[in-house]
Amino acid sequence: MSFASLGLIEPLLRNLQNLNYQTPTPVQAKAIPAVLGGKDVMAAAQTGTGKTAGFALPLLQRLVQHGPAVSSNRARVLVLVPTRELAEQVLQSFIEYGKGLDLRFLAAYGGVSINPQMMKLRKGVDVLVATPGRLLDLNRQNAVQFDQVQTLVLDEADRMLDLGFARELNAVFEAVPAQRQTLLFSATFTDDIRTMAAGILRNPVDISVSAPNATASKIKQWVVTVDKKNKPDLFMHLVAENKWEHALVFVKTRSGVDYLATVLDDAGYAVDTIHGDKPQPARLRALERFKAREIQMLVATDVAARGLDIDDLPLVINVDLPIVAQDYVHRIGRTGRAGASGVAVSLVCADEAPLLAAIEALIRQTLRREEEPGFEAEHRVPQTSATGEIIKKPKKPKKPKVPQGAPAAKPMPGKKPAAQHGASKSKPVAKHAGATVPEPSLGGFNPFSTQKPRGKPAGKSTGKPAGKPAAGPRKPGGKPAGGGRGKR
Repeated sequence: MSFASLGLIEPLLRNLQNLNYQTPTPVQAKAIPAVLGGKDVMAAAQTGTGKTAGFALPLLQRLVQHGPAVSSNRARVLVLVPTRELAEQVLQSFIEYGKGLDLRFLAAYGGVSINPQMMKLRKGVDVLVATPGRLLDLNRQNAVQFDQVQTLVLDEADRMLDLGFARELNAVFEAVPAQRQTLLFSATFTDDIRTMAAGILRNPVDISVSAPNATASKIKQWVVTVDKKNKPDLFMHLVAENKWEHALVFVKTRSGVDYLATVLDDAGYAVDTIHGDKPQPARLRALERFKAREIQMLVATDVAARGLDIDDLPLVINVDLPIVAQDYVHRIGRTGRAGASGVAVSLVCADEAPLLAAIEALIRQTLRREEEPGFEAEHRVPQTSATGEIIKKPKKPKKPKVPQGAPAAKPMPGKKPAAQHGASKSKPVAKHAGATVPEPSLGGFNPFSTQKPRGKPAGKSTGKPAGKPAAGPRKPGGKPAGGGRGKR
């Protein structure tokens, strides 16, 4: 099958040839004719299978064929996406596929000034790619009206619901014309999405080209169990041991992202970060540097789980598991794209067993487990299964029984008990390039540690020193120096 056999016009075919697109993917082969026919579509396909081209190519053709040009402060095609990164990616796809066509495109999202977006909308645009919040801001300021919207596209709608955009989505549904084409494209469809789809789609063409919520078969996945406090050390150990030089690293919190980036930087790795606190230009710059391999490691929160189109990314590392199981599919989908192979490694602690169980139930497989010598978890991670259940909780080691009436063990003559020597358990320290992992300072707090940040000791302070002060040196005659008082 060829793109020409799907009924695409010559300018689009020429652009696809320049982009080295040889044959349509399964989702494209099914979606393009349906969208060209004006039908509503609900398409599920794993990340990296070409969903964007599945709706962008036929919509570009319909815009060219149906005309006329759009009016001021209007858009003919409205594409809603959950994140700024995905908005930019979808915009670039429309620009590349529509090269040479007399069409106008715009991406609108928060985190940047709204004024340039309002200026570009004055002439009207054919395709507006937007996040829900910024779209409604533009609408409230009369910068964009919805009365000429012919097609509404929801790209990764499940993530929009996860991010709390349900109310904004409902507001958009009420504002756009009732007579329209509606398309839903995503790697995962939750029950909430299906309920929403039932209310906004009319006799949709249901497209599924893989098992629901499946991950790419060429991605090698496994987990390494570890205590939470040892995750940074294990991470650095694995990076050095396996000589990993280019990886996308996911961490749950912004403070965790900054901490891990500091560890990597101190160890000599080129690193940058993406999270919600960074301004959009800085986030885009970090992504471009990572794509150009100017940096080795990109550490990010789930804001980067979707919308990052990175060619030849070999490795994704989950230092923390995502709270939403579907985000695991999108995280590891950054590698193994378009039929390529990839690796996805997850560091899992005991507290994350329910998250692991939910992920395994979603992807319908039990992930292989490993332990790294020197980093064995003291708090064992319960066994899980693809049914989503925690099937086996680890047993606590039993203490040896002492026979009743037996005397307590006495220390050997001439030796003191170990406690009097100040003995303590040593913690494993990861090594990389022959050096120990540095301990960066973020206000003295390691976000991966189970210990709380140091603060004032519990209890009331009396303002008095605890216990008697040590006596000063004694003068001849037995009295302490300084009138019998030591210095305070």
